Amino acid sequence: MTVAEEGAAGPLAGVRVLELAGIGPGPFAAMVLGDLGADVVRVDRPGGAGGLRMDPGYDLANRNKRSVLLDLKSEENVGVVLDLVERADILIEGYRPGVTERLGLGPDDCLARNPKLVYGRMTGWGQEGPLAQSAGHDIGYIAVTGALSMIGTIDGPPIAPANLLGDYAGGSLYLVIGVLAALQHARAGGPGQVVDAAIVDGTAHLTSVIHGMMAAGGWRDQRGTNLLDGGSPFYGTYETADGGYMAVGPLERKFYNEFIELLGIADQAPARDDFDSWAELRAAIADRFKQRTREEWTAVFGASDACVAPVLSLREAPAHPQLAARSTFVDHGGITQPAPAPRFSATPGAVRRVPKGPGAETAEVARDWGVTSLLGGNPS
Repeated sequence: MTVAEEGAAGPLAGVRVLELAGIGPGPFAAMVLGDLGADVVRVDRPGGAGGLRMDPGYDLANRNKRSVLLDLKSEENVGVVLDLVERADILIEGYRPGVTERLGLGPDDCLARNPKLVYGRMTGWGQEGPLAQSAGHDIGYIAVTGALSMIGTIDGPPIAPANLLGDYAGGSLYLVIGVLAALQHARAGGPGQVVDAAIVDGTAHLTSVIHGMMAAGGWRDQRGTNLLDGGSPFYGTYETADGGYMAVGPLERKFYNEFIELLGIADQAPARDDFDSWAELRAAIADRFKQRTREEWTAVFGASDACVAPVLSLREAPAHPQLAARSTFVDHGGITQPAPAPRFSATPGAVRRVPKGPGAETAEVARDWGVTSLLGGNPS
């Protein structure tokens, strides 16, 4: 995949998305829609959305978007947003429950102007419940769903997987699924509707298969004791001679046989099905990996079926031969960044626009969306 020209289209070409600027999962969801070709307009407000501060040019959650700057405390500017709503297919907001209603931009206000609108709401706790009005972040949401309890070693504390599991997997991607499903419904003749995407709901949903395994007796409710959470000696990470790590995952027997053969312990490893010998097997694997560097072990396992891979850093990942061959990362606007995903044979997504500061494209949006009120709605 190469970086497409500005006018390139994706599968969502022609879909208009209005994003009320926030932080975290809402902006990422809107970025995904933009990567897929949607025309995303972000409504920024004076002073920004709070949270993490960075140069707007590096905020990749705002790539493939255009920005207008409006003070939503102004009744006139709320009217301008409603003019945009009238022309939008999807709206995304990530405020606490009730905030947009107080602004005059709640679902009832917006659907009155545009009955076909898909109104996407992104929150951590959801629109109702005892914690709905409480502050929170990724780590708390994944904690109460049980997901965090599975991550870490048996003798250590739970380990937060950055904010990937809650914010982006349980939040952003479920919001994207929801608004696209609702858009399909609206375009098939149904009404517009509200999509309530709560991070706790999405993260809990991600654990569905684990709950099934636990009910069947195939998963213990204790981290570090199961096949896929590091409890197995042939599914985990091992340190190398130079302080690097290799990820090991040959679950199937034929892959495991190739693994111990290439590792050089086939003649000494205890039987993998002997659970009482797993500690001995883990020690044998760990000892062997410590005898060579990460680069040397990477060469040993190469393109084998042993299911072993080097643990790369974020800066190292783009140069991995498989990722480089697929152009999984692209260079655009002076930043190496992940390319849009997934891929489409007829309507590929692309990085078309670099992230820009608040209000940078107001005149352009006013022209393209036909909202002349936008030109008089910016704060001085």
